[in-house]
Amino acid sequence: MKFKVGSQLAFMMFFEYFIWGAWYVTMSTYMGEHLGSTGLQKGAAYSALAIATMISPFFVGLVADRYFAAQRIMGILHLLGGVLLFLVPMIGNNGVFYWTILLYSLLYMPTIALSNSVAFGQMTDPGKQFPWIRVFGTAGWIVAGTIIGSCGLEKTATTFQLAAGASVLLGLFSFVLPNTPPKGRESQAPGTEAFVLFREKPYLIFFIAAILVCIPLSFYYGFANNFLVELGMKNSATKMTLGQYSEGLFILAIPFLFNRIGVKNMLLMGMTAWILRYVCFAYGGLGANVWMLYAGIILHGVCYDFFFVTGYMYTEKKAGEKIKNAAQQLFTFATYGLGMFIGTWFSGYIVDQHVVTPATHDWKAVWLVPAYIAAAVLIYFILFFREKKQLTVNQ
Repeated sequence: MKFKVGSQLAFMMFFEYFIWGAWYVTMSTYMGEHLGSTGLQKGAAYSALAIATMISPFFVGLVADRYFAAQRIMGILHLLGGVLLFLVPMIGNNGVFYWTILLYSLLYMPTIALSNSVAFGQMTDPGKQFPWIRVFGTAGWIVAGTIIGSCGLEKTATTFQLAAGASVLLGLFSFVLPNTPPKGRESQAPGTEAFVLFREKPYLIFFIAAILVCIPLSFYYGFANNFLVELGMKNSATKMTLGQYSEGLFILAIPFLFNRIGVKNMLLMGMTAWILRYVCFAYGGLGANVWMLYAGIILHGVCYDFFFVTGYMYTEKKAGEKIKNAAQQLFTFATYGLGMFIGTWFSGYIVDQHVVTPATHDWKAVWLVPAYIAAAVLIYFILFFREKKQLTVNQ
């Protein structure tokens, strides 16, 4: 892969995730400040992305892959998405806000797969080259959070305007990306070929656990920034990027640990980290226990990498070469789609049950709920998951 092409792909990945990180993390904080939203309304807004995650594979697999060059359709989607994000600050009604975020999410989520298609289409050795390109996406998320936190923008409309500007920029840039022509092949509903994996009990047990663990995940994505801002933590969005630094660090250890301690222990470590994170949030504060808040944020690396990244690797190894793409689509549909859809609505309901005043919550009680759920999933997994084969990955 030539340096020019690599630079273009890195720029693409940086802004692909800069856009997401600019509005998503602080959306609940913005909604509480400007729309007076309830927890359920905030959860509903976050569920929009889960709905889009369930729908987008069908758009990409059945339409975009067959009829359009990936970079062109990605450019159009980002330009349209940028217009919608510019309109968001003008909305003063929770219902209209929800439908706008849903429509935007339906435009944005397909661009994740499309950006991956553009990247893979230019690579001579994707296994070695893609991680070095994808890391710029993590950098984009970190930069977005750092800007928002450092400038004190968590509660302002500037978060959406920042994301909108980046979306228009990436939309225009997409048209000069290397050409990635449509595959032009007939395709069945994406992911359905992987249903054969459910014949194996270990994978079915894991698959159910993956859906359930997305419920506590939804609490973090939807309400962590809201919680930290309410506590009075300054530059909270910037400090939350410690989770992305942690994610980047721990992902380097996964191939080594996957081979040496096994997939079950990796997944157990990930689920245990979820429990510890929410216990830290429940008992942390800005006084002597502020270290617990930072611990809860930094544990994101273990929570995400040791369960979800390991889960993608486990899925690929179980699926084999023929259906690995379908298996990854199915896993994404179940976790970031179905699991997050359930979790976003449930987390919003729980937050509403622990309102103290219109502007404050009993966060200890809130965070103990996902801690208990994560503990129940952990016990379920310990009791029922039995993987007989030793799976390994190339380091």
